[in-house]
Amino acid sequence: MVDPAADALSLPEDWPAHPDLSLALNRMGSFDWDLDTGLMHMDEAALDVFQMDVTEYDGRPESLASRVPPSESVRLDGMVAQALKSGGAHYGTYFRIRTRDGGLRWTHTQGFIRRDMTGRPRRIIGIVRDATQELAESTARREVNDERRRQTSVVESTTAALAHARTVQDVIDVLKDSHGLEHLGATSVVMGLLEAGRIHLVADGPEGSFVPGTRYTRVDEEYPMSEVVRTLAPRFIESPDDFAGSYPVLWPHISGLGITSAAYLPLIAQARPIGALGLLYSDKDEFSPEDRNVLVALGSSIAQSLQRAMLFEQEHDLAEGLQQAMLPRRIPEVPGAQIAVRYRSARLGRDIGGDWYDIIPLPGGRVGAVIGDVQGHDTHAAAVMGQLRIVLRAYAAEGHTPATVMARASSFLHELDTDRFATCTYLEADLATGVVQVVRAGHVDPLLRDTDGSCRRVPVEGGMPLGLSAEFGQLDYPVGTLELDPGQALLLYTDGLVEEPGADLDEGMQWLTALVRNGPHDLQELADHMCDVVDERGGDDDVAILLLRRKGGYTPQAGGRLQQHVAQSDPEALSSARHMTRAAVRAWGAGERADEIELVADELITNALLHTDGGAIVTLRMLSGHERRLRVEVEDRSSALPRRREAGLSGVSGRGLLLVDRLTDVWGVESRGTGKCVWCEFTLSGRAEIPWTSVVDAK
Repeated sequence: MVDPAADALSLPEDWPAHPDLSLALNRMGSFDWDLDTGLMHMDEAALDVFQMDVTEYDGRPESLASRVPPSESVRLDGMVAQALKSGGAHYGTYFRIRTRDGGLRWTHTQGFIRRDMTGRPRRIIGIVRDATQELAESTARREVNDERRRQTSVVESTTAALAHARTVQDVIDVLKDSHGLEHLGATSVVMGLLEAGRIHLVADGPEGSFVPGTRYTRVDEEYPMSEVVRTLAPRFIESPDDFAGSYPVLWPHISGLGITSAAYLPLIAQARPIGALGLLYSDKDEFSPEDRNVLVALGSSIAQSLQRAMLFEQEHDLAEGLQQAMLPRRIPEVPGAQIAVRYRSARLGRDIGGDWYDIIPLPGGRVGAVIGDVQGHDTHAAAVMGQLRIVLRAYAAEGHTPATVMARASSFLHELDTDRFATCTYLEADLATGVVQVVRAGHVDPLLRDTDGSCRRVPVEGGMPLGLSAEFGQLDYPVGTLELDPGQALLLYTDGLVEEPGADLDEGMQWLTALVRNGPHDLQELADHMCDVVDERGGDDDVAILLLRRKGGYTPQAGGRLQQHVAQSDPEALSSARHMTRAAVRAWGAGERADEIELVADELITNALLHTDGGAIVTLRMLSGHERRLRVEVEDRSSALPRRREAGLSGVSGRGLLLVDRLTDVWGVESRGTGKCVWCEFTLSGRAEIPWTSVVDAK
C-alpha cells in the first residue's frame, strides 16, 4: 500500500541541503514548509533575503517575526490560510520586510502546496526574492499617477460633498472635516467673506491662530486674504521667510504654529469676489504646477458652493421672518388658563415650514386654541399659514361653532390659488365648566396631562385636512367633547414633534407621552424641555407646541356660553350635546333646576332632529343682569313653527311643547333667516357653586 504522505513529497529527504544554484544566482532563496511539524526549512539565500543569520533562525516561521511587520504578517497568514482551505495549488504576493537598519523593502514570495491523495495539504515548497529594485521604477510611476488621480479625486470628492452644503457653516464643515485637506497635505483652513468692503473672517484656522483685530479687515490692508481679493489672483507662500517678508504684520502672531507654506485663493463667483480661502501647511515647501492647478480648481468649486449657500441663507432668513410675522406676536392673558406656546424651526439648512399656533379669547370666559401645519417647506407654505391663521381667528371670533369654523376654513383654503392642504386641530374650551369641544382636520390627536403627571392620548374623531374636505365635499366635521378638570392640561402639537424617519407614528406618540409624563410640572418649563429633547433627537421638521392648563376657581364675569352642532344622523353628536348640557348646568350652579334644564334641552334637540330635514345648533349661555338666568337655544333650518298638539290618553308624542311651557320660566320662537330658533330661559337662585369635579363619568 502506497503511503499518502510519501506521495505528497517530491524532493529528496535531505533537501534543502543541496540548494539550486540558479536560484541563488538570481538572488532567490527557497523554503520547504512541513505543515505536519510546522518547521520551515530555509536555504541560505532565503535567509539572506530576510537579512537573517543561520544562527538566528530556528526553523520555525515565528523566528521571522522581527523581519515581517505585523500588518504584513497578518496579510500573509490570511492569504496562505485561504489557499489551503480553498484547495488551491499555489499562491504568490509582494510584501514588505524590515531591514536591520529599520527600513522597509519589498519582497516577493511564491509557494506551491503539495497535498496527499485525500487532498489534505502536507507541505508548501516555494521561493522568496528581493523585489525592491523591480518595484522601484513601477512604484515611482504609480505614485506619480496616483498623486495625480488623488488630486483630481480630491477636487471631485470635495465638490460632491459641497453639493450638499446648504449654509456657509456647512461649507466650512466640509472643508475642515473632509479628507480633502488631508490628501492635499494642508493642516488647516481659514476663510473670509467679503461684506461691505471688508473681509469677515468666518473660519479661524488652527487653534490659537486667531489674531485679535482681524475678525474684520479692510481690503486695502496688508493681509494675504486682502491681497488675493484685490488682485483676484492666488498667492502661494513657499517658506516662512516668504511669509514673514510679505506680511510682517501677520507673521509674528502665527510664527509659532509651525507653518511652512500657505496657499491663499480668491473665491470668485459670477466674475466678482465673494471672499478668500487660505490653506496652511506644516510640511510643504513648494507648490508644483499640478498643485497650483488643483488648488485653483478647488477654489472655484468652493466659491460656487459659498454663493449658493449665501443665497439660501438669505432666502431662509426671509422665509423665517415671514413666518414669525405670521405667528402671533404675543399670547394674550386668558383668565382661568395657563398657556405655553413654542415654535422650533427645523435644523438649519432646511426651508421654513407652515406650522402655526394661535390663542383666541372668546366671550363668556371661553378660549379658542389652534394648532396647524400647512403642507410644504417654503415661503408659500408660510404665506398660506398666515392667511389660514387670520381666517380661523375671524370665524371663531364671529361666534361660529367649532365645526363651522373648520368647515369655513377648509372652503377658504380650497378657494385660494394654491395646491396646498393643511392639517389642523381647533378646540373651544369653557374655562368655567371645563367643557372642551375639539375638531380635528387630519391632524395628530392631542394629549391630556393629568394633575398627577400621568399623560394619555385623547382620540378625537377627525375629518379630512383643510382644503381637501372642501374639494371632496366632506365639510361635516365631527365635534368631540371632553372635560378638563382644574390642573389638567391639553397638549396640541404638529407632527414634527413625533415623526422620525424610519419610525412608526405610534412609536412617536408613545415616546412623546413618556416625555410629557416625566417632564417638568410647569408648562413653560415643559415646553422648553420638549424643544430641547427634539433638538437632541435631531428633528428634521418644524415643530409647533401649544399647552393649555385649566386653573381652578374661575367664574367668568359675563356668563358662560357653549355651542355645538348636532347632525341629524349622528348619535354621537346627540350624546355629546347632552353631555355638554349636563356639564354646563352643573358647573353654572343650576341647583334643583338642573334636571328640568336637561330635560327641556333634550326635548328641543330631539324635536329639531325629528321634525326638520337638517341638523340643529344647540347653544347654552348664562345671561348677565340683576338675576341669574340660563338660556337654551336650538336652531334648525326649517321655517315651520312648532305647534302644540294634544297627545291623548295613550299618546307617546305631542307632549313636548307642553313640557317646555310647564318647566321653563319663558320660551319663544324667533325667525333666523333660512330657519328658526326655539329658545327658553330658566331663572337660577343664588350664586353659582361650581363643582370642580370631573363630569366625564356622568356622560
